[in-house]
Amino acid sequence: MSIKHFRVAGSLRQRLEEAGVAVEEVLSRAALDRNFFEQQTILVRTEELFALWRAIGEVSSNPSIGLQLGTEKNMARLHPIGLAALSTASFGEAVTHMAKYKQISAPEDIVQQFDDDEWSIQFRWMLGMNAEPPVLIENCFAWLLTIARFGTGSPISPLRVEFVQQRKHLRALEKYFGCPVVCGMAQNAVVFRASDSRLPFQTRNADLLKMLAPQFDVELKRNQNDDERFVEQVRRTIQQRLTGYRPGIDVIARELHMSSRTLQRRLQDAGSSFQKILDEARHQMARYYLSNSVLELTEAAYLLGYEDSNSFTRAFRNWEGIPPKHWRAIHQGAHIEQRSVYPMN
Repeated sequence: MSIKHFRVAGSLRQRLEEAGVAVEEVLSRAALDRNFFEQQTILVRTEELFALWRAIGEVSSNPSIGLQLGTEKNMARLHPIGLAALSTASFGEAVTHMAKYKQISAPEDIVQQFDDDEWSIQFRWMLGMNAEPPVLIENCFAWLLTIARFGTGSPISPLRVEFVQQRKHLRALEKYFGCPVVCGMAQNAVVFRASDSRLPFQTRNADLLKMLAPQFDVELKRNQNDDERFVEQVRRTIQQRLTGYRPGIDVIARELHMSSRTLQRRLQDAGSSFQKILDEARHQMARYYLSNSVLELTEAAYLLGYEDSNSFTRAFRNWEGIPPKHWRAIHQGAHIEQRSVYPMN
């Protein structure tokens, strides 16, 4: 079946304790079982993951706790996916590798976009109904930079870091990332130079990668059967192409290196259709944009490939039963809560 749960590393408890964060209080605030970290395999839904990281931010006295938890100086403590990424030939290959195998442990996308001389990287939690906790976003960006600095053997810094929500610890963030940090943006993203994707990794280890990659592939196949995996692949490909126009079946088929007739047949065999998956992809992205960005409804409609905001509103009302403006007002309550933690400067 397709991945719907996150796998939380049991080592997070040790890292929280090392950072002086009261684990029991975190679990209590997140409404998680007190034996949460005693489980052999810790699986959580997206909202439980958000609650966990939101609680970490509330309990910790360190506003940069996300950066601290996402930074690792000992390669031996890295997750196997991180070790495999460091074994690739370049920073760009490492990010592509992590994006592929992230699906083993999470319903999460790592999205890359090249635009002229810039390389933007985003983390998207597609099943999340509420705003992403700022601490979680900072943790992911710090983890990405840890991989980059380990691999290149240099203090590489992005061009800038973009956040949707305001931060009160901007100076600490700018010192850590070594670049400007801009709040109030349309998305949460780390923006590097396009040329940074070609930076070679000193940690390259083809033998280790050859040993680890097949194990990841086996686990991917175990987690998703062929039909569901294919449907998910089509959905993700559509979402990657939803950037101002509605991709047709010919475009997606070409991306997947098959004919539109073959794509249509395989979807029918899986009990689905291109129109159904397109609708699901737009629905997921609509919820994402409304929960995690400051985009106007007209801008969201454009990105989702609708001719105008009225068409988008009608489609959204069919999905959720209420207009997008009302849905956003309800589900961005978490944004208001977080602004009380991170007030505007």
